[in-house]
Amino acid sequence: MSEANVKTLPPRETVAESDTWDLTSLYAHPDDWETDYALAETTLEKYAAFQGRLAENAETLAELLAFDSEMDQLLERLSYYAFLRLTEDQANSDCQALEARMQNLGARAAQAASWIRPELLAIDSETIDSFLQAECLQHYRLQLERILRYRPHTLGEKEEQLLAMQAEMANSAAKTFRQLHDADLKFGEVENEHGELVELGNATFSQFLISPDRNVRKTAFHQYYDQFQAHENTLAATLGGSIQKDVYYARARDYESTLASALFPDNVPQSVYDNLISSVRGHFEPLYKYYELRRQLMGIDEIHHYDTYVPIVSDLQVNRSWDEATDLVMESLQPLGTDYCQILESGLRGRWCDRYPNAGKQSGAFSAGSYIGDPYILMNYKPEVLNDVFTLTHEAGHSMHSYYSSKHQSFEYYNYTIFVAEVASTFNEQLLSDYMMKHAQDDRERAYLINRDIDAIRGTIIRQTMFAEFEKITHDMAENGQPLTVQSFREVYGQLLQDYFGPDFVVDDCLSLECFRIPHFYRAFYVYKYATGLSAAIALSQRVLNGGSQELDDYLKFLQGGCSKDPLDLLRDAGVDMEQPEPVNTALGKFTSLVDQLESLLS
Repeated sequence: MSEANVKTLPPRETVAESDTWDLTSLYAHPDDWETDYALAETTLEKYAAFQGRLAENAETLAELLAFDSEMDQLLERLSYYAFLRLTEDQANSDCQALEARMQNLGARAAQAASWIRPELLAIDSETIDSFLQAECLQHYRLQLERILRYRPHTLGEKEEQLLAMQAEMANSAAKTFRQLHDADLKFGEVENEHGELVELGNATFSQFLISPDRNVRKTAFHQYYDQFQAHENTLAATLGGSIQKDVYYARARDYESTLASALFPDNVPQSVYDNLISSVRGHFEPLYKYYELRRQLMGIDEIHHYDTYVPIVSDLQVNRSWDEATDLVMESLQPLGTDYCQILESGLRGRWCDRYPNAGKQSGAFSAGSYIGDPYILMNYKPEVLNDVFTLTHEAGHSMHSYYSSKHQSFEYYNYTIFVAEVASTFNEQLLSDYMMKHAQDDRERAYLINRDIDAIRGTIIRQTMFAEFEKITHDMAENGQPLTVQSFREVYGQLLQDYFGPDFVVDDCLSLECFRIPHFYRAFYVYKYATGLSAAIALSQRVLNGGSQELDDYLKFLQGGCSKDPLDLLRDAGVDMEQPEPVNTALGKFTSLVDQLESLLS
């Protein structure tokens, strides 16, 4: 192919302004950012004036918290602007400099304020209880109570200093994994279905698994895992080291277990985690039925893991412009009411979004909502890719969550937690899927949408729950003094694969190596939130679609809630109690129904 025929991405400076986001809600001019940056640098010095004085009286503590909040707002505004500018073109040296300066300032700010929590926790209970009754601290009471919850798990000054000094060392296992996984492992090349040699790697592996040519999928699968087998002892050692780190910190801080330590910040009882695993295990039969249906529809004698990602119904041919995608998204979100839709439509048709790919732009998509600026959305929208419409409504859900929370909460209580973060986004996907299903042109389009929903639940609820169960078992093993070795890891993971894929699924021996390639395992007990988030979104979307004004009002109040309550309480007020098994069972009940619908359409 000649250079003249190679399609390249446009430089950032040639992109139409109307297709880019407008960051003036953060800073009208770059000079304004420089002014605030200089202000932040000089203002940091004021932290020192409060040090050693927090136990004086409630007024001093209130003054410090107000100052700290003002600083956090200023730093958030500076940080978001620098981050968003860099994502526009990561090769732009001016943007790189902005981000580097901001990281430096952030580090200095963290150091300047690092004494606050230890000093606050050192105040005796009687004094702090009397402070909490003072009028000047009522606005900060919840913030203070959340900090004070950590008192039983906070050590003395010297011990805390020692733990802080270990931070870099504690990340060694995760760093080693990332270097090995992302840089040192070499997987060679695989010939794709077009006869082209393509480098196999972590980024391209998923693309090979959706190849219509089964030989391509199988070759890529085994060639990929060959490298993990060649390094299994190193990988087992790094994963084991990460788990032992979790055990060490949980015991050092006097938590009952590593799981209890991980659930503590969100105030989530272990029953939520256990109910999730129990509910998924109680719905294996429809999952097994789906794999058998997939096997039959693909016309293969036996089904392997490398057969589970290729679409049963090939991707629909679409060509939706940005405005047409926005039309579709807005039509699907009408159940959320006039206010929600008018605000969002103004943002999507206006300049909340950076719409299309350009040279140097960050890949993928995200929503970045801050307290002061617009809730910006980065997209790399492609008119011919249907999934990009789902990505758009997903990120729009995040942005509206940020919009409503920042408008209805003070800065201290607007930033919602990870536990609820995926609810608003996947809720929007549920409404889009429901709308498109009702307006599908034919059974093929309907089958495509059903299969997409099935695989979303399978990937986000069922697969993540399997990961969550693996984390629980292996951490229990470490806490009970059982060895974490190549063999023990592979035995545990291999049994989970057998359980979750069923008796008629062929689990290749090398698939048990998958436990050594999941980055989330180095941030233990995080993945379950994906499963609970989608479960809550499905339950809430059905509640809103089948309900009336009260159900909608409950959901909108959830979006407005920020972190003004614990995440379980926010969801409970919206109509979903995640301490009970019903929300997860509702989501899995939908999975069962979708499998039955797919069977009736395609069999």
